[in-house]
Amino acid sequence: MQLSAITSSKYYIAFKDVTLFIVITLAFHFFFRAISLSLYKFEIWQQATLFLQNLLFDNSTWIIKHVLGLQFITDGFKMTFLANNGYISINESCSGLKIFLQFIVLMVLFPGPWKHKLWFIPAGLVIIHLTNIFRIVGLAQVTISLPEYWHFSHDYFFRPLFYVVIFTMWVIWVEYFYTKKEKI
Repeated sequence: MQLSAITSSKYYIAFKDVTLFIVITLAFHFFFRAISLSLYKFEIWQQATLFLQNLLFDNSTWIIKHVLGLQFITDGFKMTFLANNGYISINESCSGLKIFLQFIVLMVLFPGPWKHKLWFIPAGLVIIHLTNIFRIVGLAQVTISLPEYWHFSHDYFFRPLFYVVIFTMWVIWVEYFYTKKEKI
């Protein structure tokens, strides 16, 4: 009898945690959509976006050129590929700033020890940036190899990939840092 009580308690805690994850994520998403246009009025938002755009552009083009060996011509934030004249433009929404903020808000609002949050949040931001680089490099490869699948890849593979990465990092947080505290 005691084993089933422990098991049902464990499932209740997991359900509660997943529900909190969903509520925080959806609340942030809808709140961000409501205020996103007004954020561009602030100089700090514009500077942060531009910084992340430049960083993403530099990191992805380096990999595209030196790792994949693809040739391209740059024009601002556009990469025009010689293979089929397709291009990828890295704009404000590509910068990753929204995803960074979403992860920060999730981790700040979700329970757990701050001594781990202080290193876990920056590590998560690095992982999100690396995921964004992977996304741009992947889209560049799709642009050259399968340009007819670009929109599908952008909207239905690479965009949801961010949420898979955030969810995976959250699961790691819950399993190794948040619930570990509760077990003691």
